[in-house]
Amino acid sequence: MSQFEFLRSIPFGQYLPTASPLHQLDPRARILAYTALILALTFSVHIEGVALGLAVALIGLWLGRIPLRYALRGLVTPLPFLLILAVMQVFLHTGPAGETALFTVWLVKITPSDLMAGAILMVRFTGLILTIGLATYTISNSEMTQGLNVLFRPLAGIGIPAQDLVMMAQVTLRFLPMLAQSAERIAKAQASRGADWDSRKGNLLARMRQVTPVIVPLFLSSLHRAENMALAMDARAYGSAPERTSLVALRFGWSDALLLGFALIAGAGVLFI
Repeated sequence: MSQFEFLRSIPFGQYLPTASPLHQLDPRARILAYTALILALTFSVHIEGVALGLAVALIGLWLGRIPLRYALRGLVTPLPFLLILAVMQVFLHTGPAGETALFTVWLVKITPSDLMAGAILMVRFTGLILTIGLATYTISNSEMTQGLNVLFRPLAGIGIPAQDLVMMAQVTLRFLPMLAQSAERIAKAQASRGADWDSRKGNLLARMRQVTPVIVPLFLSSLHRAENMALAMDARAYGSAPERTSLVALRFGWSDALLLGFALIAGAGVLFI
């Protein structure tokens, strides 16, 4: 039954209430801290910097009491694509002139800087996936909505619909695991009717043909769910008031400032180390 467990490969949108110190902090501090680390990992150009960002992400998983084995499941699905990108980076990277080649593959000289470019890409994307997963593990949907509404509130003064942008982001994160669950149900229903779902048989083209019958019912069920959600929001008068109020009052304390300061210092270290 492991070939039907699509949800295990989707780390985003899955909140884990482990009652850790990270879960008790202000959501605004967590959002800003994770954003700073993600931006630093994205723009860092040195292996030492991205390695430091990966280490900070692992520390965050430890503080959030997130099992490392569970967090690493998010790397299983994109791993083949990451390996392909790393190999392309090795072959297409242009190193400094006059650098000594380590070996030659198909008349292409591979230098130490080429291998370093591939390693940086792998470490960078690993840190990004773990950091994004950490954000979804430690920030619930309601906390994300409350925090982003407060952070984006100044944008309403210049005519940008901040609340609508926040709602779009929340719906996107929420629909990822729901799509995986729908795909699981459709695949199991097709397998019960005689469809061959043995992932160990056939090449890549055969597997693509195997997944194709799932796309149409998954697309239709997604449209039906989106229509129901739109009707529910309309029935609850979403958008009728220019500004929504919140039942929970957010409070920014010293521990939140400590987390944000640590994230900014770590992000600066990732960029400039």
